[in-house]
Amino acid sequence: MGRKDDVAKAAEKLMSNQKNIRNIGIVAHIDHGKTTMTDSLVAASGMMSEELAGKQLVMDFEDQEQARGITINAANISIVQKHEGEEYLINIIDTPGHVDFGGEVLRAMRAVDGVILVVDAVEGVMPQTETVLRQALKEYVKPVLFVNKVDRLVNELKVTQEQMQEKFVKVIAQVNNLIKRNAPPGKEDEWTVKVADGSVTFGSGYHKWAVNVDSIKKTGVSFKEVYEFCKAENQKELSKKSPLFESILTMVLKHLPSPAQAQKYRATVIWKGDSESETGQAMTNCDPTKAVSMMITDVTVDPHAGDIATGRVYSGTIKTGSKLKLIRADREINVQKVGIYMGPDFVQVSEVPCGNIAAIVGAKEIYSGMTLGTNEMEEFESFKSKMEPVMTVSIEAKNTKDLPKLIEAIRQLTKEDPNLQASINSETGEHLLNGMGELHLEVNQYRITEKYKIPIVVSPPIVVYQEAITKSSPVLESKSPNKHNKFKMRVELISKEIMENMIEKGLKGKVRPKDKEIVQKLIECGFDNDLAKRVWYIHNHSILVDATRGIQALHEIKELVQQGFMDAMNEGPLAKEKCYGMIVKLEDCTLHEDSIHRGPAQVIPAVTRGIYACMLSADPILLEPKQTLAINVPENFMGAVSRELGSRRTQISEMRQEGDSTIIVAKAPVKELIGFSADIRGATEGRAIWTAEYAGYEPMPRELQRQTIMEIRKRKGLDPEPKSASHFLE
Repeated sequence: MGRKDDVAKAAEKLMSNQKNIRNIGIVAHIDHGKTTMTDSLVAASGMMSEELAGKQLVMDFEDQEQARGITINAANISIVQKHEGEEYLINIIDTPGHVDFGGEVLRAMRAVDGVILVVDAVEGVMPQTETVLRQALKEYVKPVLFVNKVDRLVNELKVTQEQMQEKFVKVIAQVNNLIKRNAPPGKEDEWTVKVADGSVTFGSGYHKWAVNVDSIKKTGVSFKEVYEFCKAENQKELSKKSPLFESILTMVLKHLPSPAQAQKYRATVIWKGDSESETGQAMTNCDPTKAVSMMITDVTVDPHAGDIATGRVYSGTIKTGSKLKLIRADREINVQKVGIYMGPDFVQVSEVPCGNIAAIVGAKEIYSGMTLGTNEMEEFESFKSKMEPVMTVSIEAKNTKDLPKLIEAIRQLTKEDPNLQASINSETGEHLLNGMGELHLEVNQYRITEKYKIPIVVSPPIVVYQEAITKSSPVLESKSPNKHNKFKMRVELISKEIMENMIEKGLKGKVRPKDKEIVQKLIECGFDNDLAKRVWYIHNHSILVDATRGIQALHEIKELVQQGFMDAMNEGPLAKEKCYGMIVKLEDCTLHEDSIHRGPAQVIPAVTRGIYACMLSADPILLEPKQTLAINVPENFMGAVSRELGSRRTQISEMRQEGDSTIIVAKAPVKELIGFSADIRGATEGRAIWTAEYAGYEPMPRELQRQTIMEIRKRKGLDPEPKSASHFLE
């Protein structure tokens, strides 16, 4: 801890010098070398041995990360570096590259202002590269590019110097195409990366060398010499002549913004309050003297300190003893300690001014995405992700006495990881964990057994499906159980384009008549003006619309109708899976004049059953989750890989040769990928390297629908066949 404490003290001295601060994320496709590169930066700050850099992987400190050789958690570290006579504070977040942990990347983007995009020189831009870069750009986070593993081009692919240059041009073009398509308005050209200005660096994170246009001017080490050093396998000498950390540091300081620069254009994007208000101006100007505004991006549950909340401070200064309002929860917290994270360690400091990433102790029952402030204020914009849980396991404690411990462990895990969702099967009483894939669930099962010491029984993975409609329904009338209340409803399909716009804008929850901003967003999504003004509720990318005219007492049952709508969207009529992508219109209703006869027990089931009847009359279908695979396999194992893919309803979209390996890009249903990892390892003698990226939900083939629905219903303890529309209208 000694070195870290010393660095923390040095960091604290620099926290108020905003022009010399950089908040950066390291992002990449899995196994492209970002954590190895980060080691060199950490070593250069004196917090680890130069000899261990590239081997220790200091940011992968969890035992599962070390065992699996991948980054699972976004990890923070602050380093102090001297450059051209000045000291700089670099706050780094190393993010995961595996799709199952993409939520960690998304949350990290809210805390940083720039990213180093790491791309393997051989593999080029891969699916997850695109995902992480899009996430950064949508958060108005500026990128620079590090082309890693250049030595592989020379030593493995045996390319010529000209071919190496051609490969570089291709990678840069791929990255810039993505930047131009996804960059903030007006930044499309400004943010493209260029060799000529030094916003692109080439090197080897493992061998600790790098070059760019600025390092070449300083050291004289040219691309020709790089090629010769690699060919001669003398990269140790190359690392002495052109150290990686110097090239990377120069690129970061020159091209990535300080918090004072970034907040001028980011504040109004991530916060939708009045930009001219005192709070808005304080954030835009990154003013440490004004009221505190902080967004929580991560929560760690420490066995001794309790909840430690980490996030970006956008205005004001947080000190030990500060009293802050937890905006969403409408309560106040007392900051017991404030500090920064140095890899796995929380290091206390006296205060953290805005423009920095702070960690605070004392915030109980706090979750990622929450807003902390000195005064009442608008919340920060919620995280916008297209990712949905695609797999479920049921978990039971082996010993009944451990059940309370299991419940608490699950609560803690879902607090630390918002992409992990927990629920209870109302039919069986089982605890269900919903996650982003097999690996995501395996890691959390391991944490339950090893971290919390709870023996558990786990079911095989279960795929999460969605229910949807393919056409509009007729107007149908449902009745309350007492027959005194009648509801006429219909359902309509939301187009794919409009639904994607809704996801992009993060629309959800109640829509009040005064919510002009939400109404405007609905119009921007593609809904017509009249319909947008009549929306009552948004849930699971579906909307509830009041299409009635002059119904007395309707306002009295509005919340009950909303609840009935949510119940239907959470558990559909086909297989009690979530429903997505539809407009539910309340066309008319007849209500009993006495309120006692139109309470929750009457209205909620009538609405839910009415929606079910409409859905069943609108040609309902199951949607299945899919993932995009990227597989790197030696050419002599292509046949084995093709057989594995061919048996899994896989659609191959790309196949290209890279030296003696083939890279295959394909899309496959998540259900077919259960056990794929073990099977492909066996088929290729462990030579295949593969990753997956969430690819959304698509209609399941018609011929598989009925059998799948029956299997799901049987698993949930339901009758094998779904009920008819008429059943719900009786």
